[in-house]
Amino acid sequence: MPPFIRQLHEIDQNITLAINDLHSAFLDQVAIFLSDIKVWIPFYIIVGAIFVKKFGWKRGAVVIISLGLTFALTDQLTNLVKDCVSRLRPCYNTHMLDEGLRILEKRGGLYGFYSAHAANAFGFALCSIVCLKMDRTKRYPFFSVLVLSWATLVAFSRILIGKHYFGDVVVGTVVGIIIGTALALLARAVISRYIKTESC
Repeated sequence: MPPFIRQLHEIDQNITLAINDLHSAFLDQVAIFLSDIKVWIPFYIIVGAIFVKKFGWKRGAVVIISLGLTFALTDQLTNLVKDCVSRLRPCYNTHMLDEGLRILEKRGGLYGFYSAHAANAFGFALCSIVCLKMDRTKRYPFFSVLVLSWATLVAFSRILIGKHYFGDVVVGTVVGIIIGTALALLARAVISRYIKTESC
C-alpha cells in the first residue's frame, strides 16, 4: 500500500474509532433502528404521497419512479464497487477490533467500501429535494432540513454500529448526492417535456 494511501487509511481508522466510541444505551438503540432499512418504508410512502398530492398523479408518479431508480442504482453500484475494491469492513479488521471497535449487530458481508445506506439515504434526500423545487411558488426549508438530517443520521449510524469506516460513509454520501441529483433533474426534464397539462 502506498504511504499516502496508508496514511489516509490510518486517519480514517482513527476517525471511525472516535465516532464509534460516541455511545450510550439510547444512542446505540437509535443507531440500530436507523440501520434497519425496513423502518424507512413508511417514510418513503409518506414522501411519495406528498409528491402525488402536490403535483398530481402523473408528475408524482414520475418523481416516485425517479426515487425508486435512485435507490436501485445506488444500491447496485455500491455492490459492484464493494466487490471490485474488496476493502474489509472495520468489524472484520483485527486492528480495529483490538482498538475497541464496538459491533452492535451482525457483521454482514466482508466488504464495506462504500456505504450503501449512506448512498441510498442521500440519493433519496437529494432526489426528493430537487424534485420538490419544481414548485416555484414556495420553498420547503423544513422538508430539506428533515430529509437531510435523516440521511445524515442513517449514514452515521453505520459507523456507530461498527460496520463502516468514516470514509465509506463520506464516499457513499457523495455518490448518493450525485445520483439523486442527476435522476431528479432527469425527472424534471421528463415532466417539463411530456407532462405539460398539469400545473404545479
